[in-house]
Amino acid sequence: MRLPSLLPLTCLAWAVLTGGCSPKPQRTVADLEENNAVFSFALQELQEKHEFAGAVTMVVGPDRIVALEAFGLADIASGRPMRKDSVFWIASMTKPITAMGVLMLVEEGKVGLDDPVEKYLPAFKGQQFSSPTGLVPAPRPVTIRDLLTHTSGLSPAMPTAANQPVDTVPLAAMADLSGHSPLVSAPGAKWAYSNAGINTLGRIIEVVSGQPYADFAQKRFLDPLDMNSTSFWPDVTLQASLATPYRKDKVTGELVAAGNSRFSSPLENRRRTAIPAGGLFSTANDLAQLYQMILRGGELDGHRFLRPETLKLMTTNQLGEMPKVSFAEGMHMGLGFHLVGTPVGVTESLSPGSFGHGGAYGTQAWIDPVRRKAYVLLIQRTDLPNSDGSDIRREFQKTAAEAFK
Repeated sequence: MRLPSLLPLTCLAWAVLTGGCSPKPQRTVADLEENNAVFSFALQELQEKHEFAGAVTMVVGPDRIVALEAFGLADIASGRPMRKDSVFWIASMTKPITAMGVLMLVEEGKVGLDDPVEKYLPAFKGQQFSSPTGLVPAPRPVTIRDLLTHTSGLSPAMPTAANQPVDTVPLAAMADLSGHSPLVSAPGAKWAYSNAGINTLGRIIEVVSGQPYADFAQKRFLDPLDMNSTSFWPDVTLQASLATPYRKDKVTGELVAAGNSRFSSPLENRRRTAIPAGGLFSTANDLAQLYQMILRGGELDGHRFLRPETLKLMTTNQLGEMPKVSFAEGMHMGLGFHLVGTPVGVTESLSPGSFGHGGAYGTQAWIDPVRRKAYVLLIQRTDLPNSDGSDIRREFQKTAAEAFK
């Protein structure tokens, strides 16, 4: 399915996504020096229990940052305090950016959602499927839509050994490995979170656009959104503000610096592969730009990134009532975004239809289209049993929804 078949840009399409057809609001810039203590108070008990060292919390509306706090420590050993401009590895929060990049190409008629991946990547031709009786031909080719919804069945096999950096392998080689590896489930049959699928989308962006994936992301998103502190390769200045990742010692319960084995050193080395599934480092203020653009139906400061109807499609359930979708109860899957179908448990404070994505180290960003707010939590905790289902996320979103209506 190609996006020319979507509805034209109308007031109705805008209203469906953003809740109204009022004139575009003028944006205001956040004051990094303004202080409040709503979230630091709400999360104090969890912080004292060493669930996290420090955090930056943010509530974003379509025209301004509603609330922005920093509290706790960015680095325990040095006593460096968390700041509102602290830098975080946002990990899989990179995935929606990759997905939106693919949908840009769909809008341009260069990619079709139901195109087979083999149309762009020959390694996917004749792919096999690991059935109970052995290897057999896949019942159908993997499609772009399958990759976006984590239903491709791609093997989770990594291109490097466990606990070794993955950024030493080019995207082309990652995609070739995925194409030549037998599928672990039939395309479209089940949901299984797939970094390989999103990295394959990054490679398709390269093939179709003729640009390296990182250049595409820079020119299409980071530069026009003025996300100047967001990078796949944070320089030494940004690294000086980088929040240290921590794990909890199983014996003492204390937080211990954990590092990040996914990346090679130094981080600023541009020979490292930009990972579409999770390579970005960013700040709260930069992320506010991205989520304001989404809240405004794909436009910011006069620059049109995506059509409102495209974002509506991306945030519409693509998998029906497929069981065991996402990492929390009551969830559905859009195109690159996880969706709240029935608010329950950790999502109880969000409206039905809320959408977003988390990251491996506990970062979270969820957009509530009813309240017209984005809720952003930035921490660096490596060993949460389920970062999307953490008590930290639940308490943060509950507080945000109650305090900033």
